[in-house]
Amino acid sequence: MPDNLSNGNQKKPSIIMEQNKQSFTKSEQKIYTYISENRDKVIYDSLTELSEACGAAEATVLRFFRKLGFKGFQDFKFLLAQEQAFSSNHDNDGTFIEKIRNHIIQAINDSSEIVSMEKLQQCVDLIEESRDVVIFGVGSSGIACHDMHNRLMRIGKHSEVITDPHFQVMRASTMTDETVVIAISLSGSTKDIFDAVEIAKSNEATVIALTNYVKSPLTRLSDYELLSSAKESPLDSGSLVSKISQLYLIDLICTGLTMKNVDKAKGIKMEINKNTANKLY
Repeated sequence: MPDNLSNGNQKKPSIIMEQNKQSFTKSEQKIYTYISENRDKVIYDSLTELSEACGAAEATVLRFFRKLGFKGFQDFKFLLAQEQAFSSNHDNDGTFIEKIRNHIIQAINDSSEIVSMEKLQQCVDLIEESRDVVIFGVGSSGIACHDMHNRLMRIGKHSEVITDPHFQVMRASTMTDETVVIAISLSGSTKDIFDAVEIAKSNEATVIALTNYVKSPLTRLSDYELLSSAKESPLDSGSLVSKISQLYLIDLICTGLTMKNVDKAKGIKMEINKNTANKLY
């Protein structure tokens, strides 16, 4: 098997597990937890040793890896060992400045590996064609919503951003099949977003989810998902790295829209720059 963890042709095992963990059964959750906490040891375990350590049957452990798309435990171990070796070359005891830089770079690299060009293009086309684009997000994801609204405005694409849960429900109630909802939620499990999107779907709106997880309450309702990769524990909620991964997806969408309407986007940007120039001394 070629060394392809570092060139974007192979998803990292840790990313695959992280993005699917919300669909795990109780037994699979035990396996996931053990691997996450014992990565250095797992690559030396046999299937039986891993099974005993997790308290799960060998057949259950094998199904876990195959569910994630691996041929078996050996396939998973080989790729995990590659990931560990690659990460160790970039993980050092440097200053917190270096560590934050490395985490941000890693988030961008990991996100770029899992973005589907086909889905990205479909989302760009939908947003371009719709005259009713609404962006939903709350909390930290609400910050990303406002950034997306700003970016779209600068290329001449009208959109509406709503970060208040009550207003989201009200707006969702008036949507039609001509509405495109962009729902931003790292976890995909934020109840406020789910409730608003559920109403939007009942009114036949098209939903694009920007999230970190393949399977979540939000992705069950969405028509299209664009996935980012930024591991975030409950104690790290709202971290800069998470925001960066969301902004990366937003940048891809807005750049795609700009490329479809280069001349129009340039003209609008020039007009905006001209009219905002007098705001500077």
